[in-house]
Amino acid sequence: MNQLWQSILTDSGAVFNSDAGSQFNPAIDEIRAASATNVLIDLSHLTLIRATGEDAITFLLSQLSNDLNQVSESHSQISAYCTPKGRMLALFRIFSHHDELMLLAPRKVVDTVLPRLRMYVMRARVTLEPAEDLVSIGVSGPEAATILADAIGTLPANTNDTTQTEQYSAVRLDGPHPRFLVTGETSAITQIWQQLSPQCTQVGSAAWSWLDIMAGMPSVVEQTSEAFVPQMANLDVVDGVNFKKGCYPGQEIVARMQYLGKLKQRMYRAHVSVDARPVPGESVFAPSFREQSAGTVVDAQISPDGGYDLLAVMQIRAVTEGEVHLGATDGALLDIRDLPYDLPAAKED
Repeated sequence: MNQLWQSILTDSGAVFNSDAGSQFNPAIDEIRAASATNVLIDLSHLTLIRATGEDAITFLLSQLSNDLNQVSESHSQISAYCTPKGRMLALFRIFSHHDELMLLAPRKVVDTVLPRLRMYVMRARVTLEPAEDLVSIGVSGPEAATILADAIGTLPANTNDTTQTEQYSAVRLDGPHPRFLVTGETSAITQIWQQLSPQCTQVGSAAWSWLDIMAGMPSVVEQTSEAFVPQMANLDVVDGVNFKKGCYPGQEIVARMQYLGKLKQRMYRAHVSVDARPVPGESVFAPSFREQSAGTVVDAQISPDGGYDLLAVMQIRAVTEGEVHLGATDGALLDIRDLPYDLPAAKED
C-alpha cells in the first residue's frame, strides 16, 4: 500500500485491518452514511496494476474475458481472468489513466494473480506492475456528481464511462446514488480528499463493498477465487464478457455455457437476519438439495436496517422454490431481493 497515503488517512482517523482495508467509524455507521448521504471512500483494500508497452492490449486480450479494444479515455469495463476450466481467478475494473491501462482488483487477489499473469508475458512487450504512485478513492451520494464536478470538472454521465483531466481520471459506476471511482497521484488525491471532506462523510472499504452489493456488482476475493464461471456471477449481464473476441483461458467453456449449456446457477441479492457477517465462500442450502450446497456467498456487509445484505451465487431452482438458508439446512432464511437489472430467463430442460 502507498505509505504516504496511509499516513494521511491515519491522520484523518482511519484504522487499517489485515486486508489493507480502512475504517473510520463502526461499519454500521459508515454504511448508513453511504445509504443516505454523500461519502468519501478510501479504497486502500484495492490495488492498481499498470499495464504498459506496445503489446499491452494484445497480451491482455489473450488473457481476459472482455474486449480490451473497447477501453478508451472515455470508457472502462470489467473483465475476468479465468482458469482453463473457466473459473474466475480475478475480476478487474479496467480503465485508462493518462494513456496507460489500469487494472483494479482486491489487494490479496492481485498478490496471487499478478505473478501468474507475468508467467505468460514471454516475448510480449508488456510490463505489469503495481501502480503504487497512484491512489484511488470513491465518491458516492445524492449530491456526489455536483460536489465532485465542482472539484475536478466534467464527469462521465453514463455507467462505465470515464473522463480525464490533467490530474485525475473518473469512472462512473452503478449504485443507489451517483457513484464515482477517482484515480490520481497521491498529492492530487490528497488535495481532493481534503477539499471534499467538509461536504462528505469519510468511510472505508465496507461501505464500498455494500454499494457494490446494492448495484448487483460481483467481486472475486481470495475465498471465492476459482469458485464461479463468469455467467454464474452475471458477468454476461453486466458487460464483463465479450463472446465475439478471441481466445483466452477458459474461453471455450465460457462460450459453451453461453450457447449450448443450461446455466443452473445465477447471482442473486438477498438479506439475512443473523448476528455475524456471512463470509465470502460460505455455503447456502435449500431443502430440495438436502445436505448438498445450493450456492455460495459472494460478499456480505452489514445492512443499514440491521442484519446483512449479500450477493450469493445460488442454484436457480433453489431460489425459484423460495427457501434458501445460510450455512446449514436449518440456518437463517435468506430474503431474496431484486437486483437492479434483469436476469435472462433460465433455459428449459
